[in-house]
Amino acid sequence: MPVVPPHTYPGVYIQELPSGVRTIAGVSTSVTAFLGRTARGPVNEPTTVNTFADFERTFGGIWSQSALGSTLRDFYLNGGSQAIIVRLFNPGTPPATSSSSTSAATPSSSAPKVRAPLNIDTLPLEARDPGSWGNYLRARVDSAAPGVAENYGLVDSDLFTLTIFDKKTGTMELFRNVSLKPGSQQIDKILAIQSRLVRVPDGTTLPDTAPKPHGSPARGKSIWDDDTASTGVSSSNFVSDGASLTENDFIADNLQANKQGLYALERIALFNLLCIPPYTASNDVDADLIAEAAVYCEKRRAMLLVDPPSTWASKEQAKAGIASLGTTSKNAILYFPRLQRANSLDNFVPSGAVAGIIARTDAQRGVWKSPAGLDTAIAGISQLSVPLTDDEIGELNPLGINCLRTMPAAGPVVWGARTLQGDDRLASEWKYLSVRRLTLYIEESLYEGTKWVVFEPNDEPLWAQIRLNIGSFMRDLFRQGAFQGQTPQEAYFVQCDRTTTTQSDIDQGIVNILIGFAPLKPAEFVILNIQQISGQLAV
Repeated sequence: MPVVPPHTYPGVYIQELPSGVRTIAGVSTSVTAFLGRTARGPVNEPTTVNTFADFERTFGGIWSQSALGSTLRDFYLNGGSQAIIVRLFNPGTPPATSSSSTSAATPSSSAPKVRAPLNIDTLPLEARDPGSWGNYLRARVDSAAPGVAENYGLVDSDLFTLTIFDKKTGTMELFRNVSLKPGSQQIDKILAIQSRLVRVPDGTTLPDTAPKPHGSPARGKSIWDDDTASTGVSSSNFVSDGASLTENDFIADNLQANKQGLYALERIALFNLLCIPPYTASNDVDADLIAEAAVYCEKRRAMLLVDPPSTWASKEQAKAGIASLGTTSKNAILYFPRLQRANSLDNFVPSGAVAGIIARTDAQRGVWKSPAGLDTAIAGISQLSVPLTDDEIGELNPLGINCLRTMPAAGPVVWGARTLQGDDRLASEWKYLSVRRLTLYIEESLYEGTKWVVFEPNDEPLWAQIRLNIGSFMRDLFRQGAFQGQTPQEAYFVQCDRTTTTQSDIDQGIVNILIGFAPLKPAEFVILNIQQISGQLAV
C-alpha cells in the first residue's frame, strides 16, 4: 500500500493505487541482419533500412562485386520488412615500395588509402566512407553572405559556403556560412554531424585561412564539369573498392573487442535472423565462419540462415556435404537448392528469399506457424538449380535439410521446416523451426519485459506481480493460437513462489521463474486412411 497522507480535515480523500500490471510487449520476430560488401556506406556500423530504396540510397544498391545486394532484393521481394546492413571493407594489402639496397619490392609500412581525398585550396577533405564512389565527389566554395560574420566576431573573409556534389548519384549537400575558426560554425564539426559525403580527415589541424571562392564555369560547361568552378578528386588520388572479403574480416581475434565484423551487431539491441551472403571466389561462406556465426546467434537468441555450398549440384552431394557444413546448431537452418533467375546462368543463394518468406509468414500467421507450404511461393526467380522429387526430398528432410521445390500452380515453394538439429537421429527437442523460433520469441520478450523486477523486494508481493504479468502475456499468445490445448491450464504454466525461490535464493538476491508451454508442431506428414465401403450384403 502507498504511504497515506495525514488526514487533517473531515471529508473525502481520493488516492490512485497502482494495479501492479506491467504490460509485456512482444518483440519483433523478423528483423534480419545482412553482413557483407557494398559499393558504399558506413563500415562496421549497423544501419537499419526499411525498403530496398533505402539500401540503394545508403549503400549503392546491387553491385557486381557482392552478393549482398541481390540477396537483400530477394528479401524484400518475398515480404521482408526491416533489415540491418553491416558493411564490411577489406582495404587489401599495402602497396609495395622499392628499396634502394635491393631490387626486390618490400611491403609499405602504411596501409593503403581507402577514402578519396578532396583538397580544396587550404581545406583538406576526404570521402566519408571507403570505396571508389568517393572518386566522383566534387566541391565548390562560395563567399558567405555579408554581415553574417559579425555574429561570430569574425570578418567576412573568414566565412564561406561549401557545396559537395556526388556526380555518380546526383546527391548534393550545402553548408552555408561555415568557418575554420573555433567558436563559429566550424567546418569539421558541421561535416561530422550533417554530411553523408565528406569529412575532415582524422587528426587534421585546420588552417587559419579559409579556402578561396571558385569562379564561374566556362561557357558550355556546368559547375561540376569545370575545374575552375569546382574541385574534384585528382586522378592520382583515386582509391579502389578494396579486396574481396575473407573470414578474418568477419571473426578475426580483435574484432569482438572492437565490435566490428560479425560482432558489429553488438551495437544493436535486437535482430532475429542473420544472413551472410557468399563472399569467397567460389561463391561460398567458410565453414569456420558458419560455426562462429551459429554460436553468436545462440547467444543473441537469433536464427542463422545457412546457404547450400555451390558444390551441391545434386541430392547425393547434399547428403554427403551436410556433415562438413560447419554447424548442427539448433539456431541454424539450411535450405537447398539454390535459385535461378531468368536471363542469368548464375545460381543465387536462397537465404534472402527465405528470410523474406519468414517475415511474411510471421506477419500473416504468427511466429508459431512454420514458414513452409503452398502459401510460401518464392517470388523473383524462374526455377530452382536442382529440381527435387518426393523421394529425393524424403532422403534430405530426415537429415535436417529444408528443401525448396516446384509445385503445380504454386511454383517454387519452401517445403521444409526443420533446424539443423532436425536430423531424426538426433531426436532433438528443437527439431522444428517454428518451435525454436517461438521459444526465442518468448525468451526475448520476457527478457525485455521483466527488467523492472531487478532490485524489487524479493517476496510474495513481487512473485504475485510476476505471475500476473507473465501470465497475461502467455494468455494472449494462447488466445492467438500459439499453443496446444483447449484451456490455458493445458497450454502453459507460470510458477514463481516458495517452490521455485528458496530462502537461500532470496539471500543471494535471486528470484526464479519457471515457465512451461505446449508448442504447436507442424503437420509434417499428413496421413489419409481411406476405406471403401461395400454395399450391404443381402441376408
